[in-house]
Amino acid sequence: MVKMGKDYYDILGIKRGASEDDIKKAYRKQALRFHPDKNKSPGAEEKFKEIAEAYDVLSDPKKKDIYDRFGEEGLKGGGPSGGGGVGPETFSYTFQGDPHAIFAEFFGGRNPFEQFFGARNGGTDEDMDTDDPFARFGMGGSGMGGFPRSFSSGMGGLGGQSSVVKKHQDPPIVHDLRVSLEEVLSGCTKKMKISRKRLNHDRRTLRTEDKILEVQIKKGWKEGTKITFPKEGDETPTNIPADVVFVLKDKPHPVFKRNGSDIVYTAKISLRDALCGSTVNAPTLDGRTLTVSTTDIVQPGMKRRISSEGLPYPKRPDRRGDLIVEYEVKFPERLNQNARDTIAQVLPRS
Repeated sequence: MVKMGKDYYDILGIKRGASEDDIKKAYRKQALRFHPDKNKSPGAEEKFKEIAEAYDVLSDPKKKDIYDRFGEEGLKGGGPSGGGGVGPETFSYTFQGDPHAIFAEFFGGRNPFEQFFGARNGGTDEDMDTDDPFARFGMGGSGMGGFPRSFSSGMGGLGGQSSVVKKHQDPPIVHDLRVSLEEVLSGCTKKMKISRKRLNHDRRTLRTEDKILEVQIKKGWKEGTKITFPKEGDETPTNIPADVVFVLKDKPHPVFKRNGSDIVYTAKISLRDALCGSTVNAPTLDGRTLTVSTTDIVQPGMKRRISSEGLPYPKRPDRRGDLIVEYEVKFPERLNQNARDTIAQVLPRS
């Protein structure tokens, strides 16, 4: 005769041959009754763990089959081998699960006590029969088996429906990431420190931790480019962590303005140079100086384009935009009479 060891059926308060739904209902009832958050009696924590182990075995067809044939010792690899089929010599079970994690998973990550115990119009825990935590709902036909409809859709497979409430992901957490034009020119790596909440191993309590995210800035990336780190936001028992999104923003530059993959340099010249020809020393992003000369009359707002001295194209980083030299003519604030007379003689009226 096989020694049974622990009687998982007795722990859940059911008989051998119980159906899958019976096992789920029994676990639900016993887990709520002995959960340490509600049951402060000595031994409740250990009983809660035994209930989780019993459910872990009986809810798994393979484990349940071995247990039914060979008992606890056979399930855990200590019993005799059976004839035919899978025997204990080919299967060794040790419960290493977290009873709180099993509880949270069963209830879809929710805190069921908020529904069972938290909405009873001011009543206390002593008002409820913990042997039947569903008794207060009555049998009013509002959902499967007398449960409210909000329960029948997510209570461990009741009524043939999903056993886990689908978690929803929090909205993205968006941060601006400012980069200089020099960084866009050459590409760079930015290390961004974030602080977020994470679940501890008990899957209930939270800790705050810091993490460094490395953002690879590629050559030529435009302002508004988004870099996403999936599920790096706060974690709770009831959510899917949000994505962390960085949005590129150009830092204001003391010399240049950006126009897509082109950069614009404003060259300030005198009225004399505008009329008589000018030479401008235009800087580049990588520290060089380019000489730009013109003998033409420079109109205010006139531009000269220098090819391939701008920023890399995002999709073709081996090619670059242009450096645009935009002229700004500085007019004198005052002229003496001799200068006025000279200009009047030289310049046409129209």
